[in-house]
Amino acid sequence: MLADTTNGTPSSDRSVDAIRRYYDDFAEQEQDRLAKDVAGRVSFEIHRRFMDRYLKDGQRVLEVGAGPGRFTTVLAEQGARIVVTDISLVQLQLNEANVTAAGAEPAVEARHTLDVRDASRFPDASFDLVLAYGGPLSYAFELERQALAGLLRILKPGGILVASVMSLWGSWRARLPGAAQLAVRYGTDVTDAVIRTGDLRHVPGMVHVCRMFTWEQLAILVPECGGEILAGSASNWASLEDPTVLERIEDDPELWARFLAYETAACSSLGSRDGGTHILFAARRGKG
Repeated sequence: MLADTTNGTPSSDRSVDAIRRYYDDFAEQEQDRLAKDVAGRVSFEIHRRFMDRYLKDGQRVLEVGAGPGRFTTVLAEQGARIVVTDISLVQLQLNEANVTAAGAEPAVEARHTLDVRDASRFPDASFDLVLAYGGPLSYAFELERQALAGLLRILKPGGILVASVMSLWGSWRARLPGAAQLAVRYGTDVTDAVIRTGDLRHVPGMVHVCRMFTWEQLAILVPECGGEILAGSASNWASLEDPTVLERIEDDPELWARFLAYETAACSSLGSRDGGTHILFAARRGKG
């Protein structure tokens, strides 16, 4: 099932190589990212509910940035036929192991290493749904338009792209102590550059580099790439607050169900879409 077949053209620059090494080294920790604490479990539920709006039994799905398989398994449970891709060969190997352990491997057609900026190996209109969770478009940098247009191109008529990007304002909100420390250590010129561009490559020695977006920027970018936005959501909102309160709520099934309903509604609100660590969006190819 596993094929190390990354197209070589845009994957050779240092930023993408650094991202590949980061996820190779991150290894099993990526599997726990949306399960290790209550805030992560809320974020997983928001992602799953958003994706479920567009999933139908029997769809052929391209999963971009699949990682160790948390959403691959969900797709399989929903009857999808899945082509699994990731920039990291280590993550793909973990994906195969975890999906096999979950009994979901028969749903996987193939696995490939893939740079999100180059989907040219896939013909036009190949997939009913493209799922790009975990922010792979935030690693496209200067080729973000090429990357997004490429994912829209491979959708069948009526097909849907469900994706996430790292959120500029939500990340600033969620990680304010670290952001303040950057200003102290490197000066406000660096933090000004990050806020102006969303690009963490401005931070000297930054291990995990990416491009962060605002909802306003996405609303311009998607149509520029030939797409039409259908819906949006933050990945988290109230769940970024006091974790001890969340833990008490999670202990009560009725309160927990009600909280998740409120959180889902809050995250989907237009006024909250910049407020989480990621921005989720659904888009289709424009009629023009």
